[in-house]
Order: sequence, then structure tokens, then C-alpha cells
Amino acid sequence: MVKKIAYICFVALILILCLIPSLGMLAGPEAEAGGNQILTPLPRPQNADGNWNADYLSQLGDYLQDHFFLRQAMISAWSEGNALLLRSSAADGVVLGKDGWLYYRDTLDDYTGSGLMSDGEILSAAHDLALVNEFCESQGAKFLFTVAPNKNSLYPEHMPDLTVFSSGKNADRLAAALADEGVPYLDLFALLGGEEETLYFTQDSHWNSKGAALAADALNRALGRSSDYYSGPFSAQPVHRSDLYEMLSPAGGRMEDDQVYGGQLTFDYESPIRSAEDITIRTTGQGDGSLLLFRDSFGNLLYPYLADSFGSALFSRSTAYRLDFIAQRSAGYVVVELVERNLDYLLQNVPQMPAPERRAPETAASGNAVSLTAGPAQFGEGFVQLSGALPAEPDPGAPVYLLAGETCYEAFRLENGGFGLVVPEGAAAEKLSVLYQINSVWTAADAVTD
Repeated sequence: MVKKIAYICFVALILILCLIPSLGMLAGPEAEAGGNQILTPLPRPQNADGNWNADYLSQLGDYLQDHFFLRQAMISAWSEGNALLLRSSAADGVVLGKDGWLYYRDTLDDYTGSGLMSDGEILSAAHDLALVNEFCESQGAKFLFTVAPNKNSLYPEHMPDLTVFSSGKNADRLAAALADEGVPYLDLFALLGGEEETLYFTQDSHWNSKGAALAADALNRALGRSSDYYSGPFSAQPVHRSDLYEMLSPAGGRMEDDQVYGGQLTFDYESPIRSAEDITIRTTGQGDGSLLLFRDSFGNLLYPYLADSFGSALFSRSTAYRLDFIAQRSAGYVVVELVERNLDYLLQNVPQMPAPERRAPETAASGNAVSLTAGPAQFGEGFVQLSGALPAEPDPGAPVYLLAGETCYEAFRLENGGFGLVVPEGAAAEKLSVLYQINSVWTAADAVTD
């Protein structure tokens, strides 16, 4: 009898534990997202037009998966148990390193040398940046490009044992191509890697505040300016919520030490911001000159130093670089900062600037027609963005031209044989043809706009 009661109690306990996640949704607090997660909204049985939502059940399943009671706590417990007992990461985006270090999985291609950009893509990216540099100079602005290193490029000793297929990194190859193109480039790999002190977080994918200070000083020097934020003073304080740790343990409360700058940063926001993740941040500072910085998440800790050292600054996370901001802000300096793992972004977006005019080749062979897509340009009124894909793979790094009537424009090279450019609306209405090189021979293809 005692054994039977024990069995019943055990089964009842299991049932109660299984029901807690579901029943808790009725009385418990609203579920919170972990990391960068976006929770699935509660679906409606009917669409806006009044018809039955055919995807309602699958959407409801996604909603329940995201919102069940104690979800973040259970995920955290599962992740920490896997890490402790099995040395395995339960989060797809996190790699467990040695000595408690965490790395971002998206950096593995760079680290192992697998899936790297092709030689043609590297040359195209470098030439695209050369076009940006040319435009900045035409506007009286000094241009600079820099790469924020992946953490495992600077601190590989804490990585798990993995096969390295190639030592030729995208960043090194791009730096060499930029030198050939004459594009100003700041090497942060040598700078950060030359310091004995660790300047990245152990459980985050980014540099810490002291590493950002060193990068800010280097950027200023490369622009012909001076600053000395790296000298500090700095103090270790447990104030940083590490992104990789949060991906593993969204309910965890651990804070990582950051090297907090103890000096005075004197700058103001032109308008209130929600967080350092804002797409656009505008500041006025104690220095002189105007800065336009296109940045990613590495700019979160970088921008306060630069905001302090310039009279005015605009920090943008736009991936289609809004070079119209140069005139809007009277910017004398333009910087593009891009993390190593995302260098292929250079071939995914068309910088927003008028395409430079070029001299068209005198002769060209006929090629298959090219379809162009026209869309709004962000550069300003009176411009349109045209984009398309070439019917054949052109020579690596060779220019692609658009002939609009009698005017020839150079396009940006994009991935997978794509290209794009911003031209005046009047030019888009002209007879269009695309010119590109195959085996150093020019080919001309009629272009049709969708």
C-alpha cells in the first residue's frame, strides 16, 4: 500500500511539474525576451480581412514555446547544466572556450579559414571603399576605414581545439587590397594584439571600455588628431551584462567586470537616446571638427570617447552608408568601423552617394540583356537607386559601368555578380546599358528597368 501511494505521489509530482510552464502563463508575469530574442506575438484566429488564419495553430505553437512560465530560468538551468557536465553549449550562437571564455559562433569561419570571401569579393569590397573615399574627398572630408577584430583573432589561446584550414584571413587580404587602392586603413589587429593586458570581455564578443579607449586614440591619430583616453584612469567594476553569457543564461544575474573610465567625458546629446544601440546618435563635444562614424555594436563603448573629442558627431548604424550626412553635418571626417566577421556586409548594401561619372570604353562586345530594379534612394530628392545582377561573372575587381544616354556612371560591386548605384532621376529615364569586363574585354548589355 505504501509503495502504491508513493507511485501515485511520484506520478502526480511529474504531472504538476509538466503543467507548471502552461498553468503559470495564466497567473505568472509576462514572459521576457532573452538576449536579442524577439518573442512571437499572440496570433489571431482570423486575418485582417476576416478570413480564417490558416497558420493559426503553428503560430500558436510558436507563441506558447516563447511564452511558457519560467522559460528563461529553465533555459538558463539547461545551458549551465550542459556547460558544467557535458562541456557543451546549449546556445547555437555560443562556443565554449577554455578557462571560462565564451566566443561567438559566427566568428568560426574567420578563425578556421573556412568559407572565406573569394579573391574577387575582396577586390570588389576594396574598390567599393575606394569609391566611398573618392566621394568623401570630393566633399572635403577625410575618410578612414577600420576593422574591429573578432575576439578569437586576438585571444585564440582560450579557443577550443579546432582544425584551422587556412591562415589567410579576410581582414588581412582586404587590408592588402585597400593599400593597392590607396584607401586609408587603420590596423587595429596589431594595435590591440600588441598590448599585454586583455582588452576584450571574457564572456562577451566585444572589447571592453579600455580597449575602446585604445581604439579611439588610434582613430584620432589616424585622422591627424590627438587624444589620450587609454591612459585612464580606469577601475574594474562589475557593471557589464555580457552578450554571450546572456545568450547562454538569459535569467542569470552575473555581471562581468569592465574597465570603467574614470576621467571626465564632456559631451551632450542633441536629442535623447534610448540606448547605445540606437540607429542614430548625434552629439556635441568639447573638441573641434565634425565626425561622421558608421559603426556596429563595437561602437557602443567607442562612441563616448569620440563624442568627447569632436565638436559634433553623428554615429550611425545604417548598413547602407548614408553619405548624404556629410553635407548635412558639414563633416570633415568620415570613419567606417566594421567587425571582422561581417566584412561581407561591404558587398550587400549600396552606399548612398551619387555614382561617380566615368569615361565609357570606346568599344564593347554585345552581351545578354540585364534587368534593373529601381527603388528610392536615401541620398535625397531627385535621385533613384538602380540595382541588378550581371549575366556572367565579370573580372575580379574590374569596374562595372552604367551608360545612361551619353553619361557613364560607375556602380558598386555587390555579392553574387550584383551591382548597384544611385543616379539622378533623369538619368534613369535615359536609354540604359551595362558595361563590364570578361577576360579584360568590355561587354555591353542593354538594361531594362522593372
